[in-house]
Amino acid sequence: MIFTNAAGMQIAYDDTGSPDLKPVVLVHGFSSNRNEGWRRPGWYAALDKRRERVIALDLRGHGESVKSHDPADYGHNAMAGDIVQLMDHLGVERATLIGFSMGARLSLGAALDYPDRFSNLVLGGIGSRIFDPPRNVGQMAEAMETDDVESIDNPLMKSFRHFADEQGEDRLALAACVRGEGRSFDPDELFAVRTPTLVVAGARDMLAGSPEGLAEAIPDARAVSLPGCDHFATITHAMFKGKVFDFLDGWLDLEEPGGFR
Repeated sequence: MIFTNAAGMQIAYDDTGSPDLKPVVLVHGFSSNRNEGWRRPGWYAALDKRRERVIALDLRGHGESVKSHDPADYGHNAMAGDIVQLMDHLGVERATLIGFSMGARLSLGAALDYPDRFSNLVLGGIGSRIFDPPRNVGQMAEAMETDDVESIDNPLMKSFRHFADEQGEDRLALAACVRGEGRSFDPDELFAVRTPTLVVAGARDMLAGSPEGLAEAIPDARAVSLPGCDHFATITHAMFKGKVFDFLDGWLDLEEPGGFR
């Protein structure tokens, strides 16, 4: 399905389940799309079994959505605004919001800017490094623009490039997305987040950093570190789903079997 945002851009999305069910909005990471980021790893099916309504969009420059090559079209606030505009389009007042990596950064921005629209917030694939200055922006863009994949020296950049090629993504649109206006986050700013929040990252995710380091800045947030997982393994790991569902159902408040925190 397609809707047109306030800027006149076409944004692709899925909306499954009855409008009577609790809505869950899914926001994928950089160089991914709603199918690769959520449907294929089993999130659609798992949420359907929980009797929840899945709403997932392809971000600008990704999947079946608009493919602008102009960095000006990829500002953080505008992309986060697409999430809320999709909810408005579907008549959804409040939803659980789950984002991964770049999608988690956008989700955090949306929760700050639209605090009344989200009942729960899950931030996957990010952590304490969200407070660091932007890294490797030029390298990532160049990795997407080059015709010679083997010329990419940085292993992480090469991994993202291979992933984008595997998905058939528009590399120039992704390069423009990287060069778009980002948003920095300050720990003091995150004190304003009042949405119940879970932060999840792999224990080996050097891109994200410590999930505890981010959760400590958000009032009453919880953090989970997934053992043995790097950045790319987290989204497909069954434990990620399990921890998210424990959080949504209130089970992360359990300290030990038979006891509460």
